Amino acid sequence: MTIQSSITELIAPAVNSAGFFLEEVHIANPGNHRIITCIIDGTAPLNLDQVTEISRTISALLDEATFMDDTEFTLEVSSPGLDRPLTQERHWKKNLTRLVKVIYSDGTELIGRLKEYDDEKATLVENIKGREKTHVVAFADMKRAVVEVEFNRKGELS
Repeated sequence: MTIQSSITELIAPAVNSAGFFLEEVHIANPGNHRIITCIIDGTAPLNLDQVTEISRTISALLDEATFMDDTEFTLEVSSPGLDRPLTQERHWKKNLTRLVKVIYSDGTELIGRLKEYDDEKATLVENIKGREKTHVVAFADMKRAVVEVEFNRKGELS
């Protein structure tokens, strides 16, 4: 078993019981030091207090783990970046009403507001010069889908 899979197996239950999802574990080994990066997500955006609390939990588990040997490590806990592709149902649910860029299998792109989704498709509303156009896009036709950055989102409070 690799160190990455050992860490994942060790911390996933604690992350899940705290109400979060362990998206990924990355390990870098610059010299005699490990940098362990844990990507954590939730059903809503994580705040700093939540990240701090789950960081403490993960750090305590890693400090006690025998498979970590004596190699020093730095722990980084973060939420996924905006460039994370929407690949799971919970990603789509969390981003309802957000702008999403879909890259089709043929390379063409569509940017629209996510109105709804189901197991097979997503409905995006594109705004072209004040006129709305609805697109139903099958997941099978998507190469990739990501959330688009919006700085001035009207009608919503954070």
